[in-house]
Amino acid sequence: MEIVSIGFIFSLAILAVSVVVHEVSHGYMAYILGDPTAKLAGRLTLNPIKHLDPVGSILVPLVLALLPGGLVFGWAKPVPYNPYNLKAGRFGPAYVAAAGPLSNISLAIFFGLLVRFGWAAEWFGPEVTPVLSIIVLINVMLALFNLIPVPPLDGSTILFSLLPRRLRLAEFFARYQLVLILVVIFSAGFIISEAVWAIYRLLTGL
Repeated sequence: MEIVSIGFIFSLAILAVSVVVHEVSHGYMAYILGDPTAKLAGRLTLNPIKHLDPVGSILVPLVLALLPGGLVFGWAKPVPYNPYNLKAGRFGPAYVAAAGPLSNISLAIFFGLLVRFGWAAEWFGPEVTPVLSIIVLINVMLALFNLIPVPPLDGSTILFSLLPRRLRLAEFFARYQLVLILVVIFSAGFIISEAVWAIYRLLTGL
């Protein structure tokens, strides 16, 4: 039980860092595109305390810790930005939204290659391989989940920015976003899980 608890806490720490990087990436992209909202709010920092969400960062992980399976998942407080300050026109929100998943994909690729080609074990010892593997798995999961095109996930912002205005259906999605997310999780959860593990194996070779 102690080993499981330590492993869960360690995975939770990796998750916390990963979601903070995800949110800060949103803020930095908005800042690059001309919006200082996140910077003025003090959110362009990797300090996790600045990004804690009572539900996603505390309640959900604690509930999951009590359930069998050891699933680690959660989220941070969204970084604020003003889309009207962005210089990229109607595609600005899409760039900001894509920055989050891309940061997780970048982390997954970087650490995945260290594992796949044995560089991590060669440089730091074989005991770091399981640690880096968890980093890869969590970041692949975060990237794919956030790319689901259902509000308030990043995939919906990207989709709405690309679709013609008459096809965006933003009001419908905004009104039923919680229901839609639950439907996606329970109906397509297996597919998402299989995709996560497929990408994980591709990156790490494990």
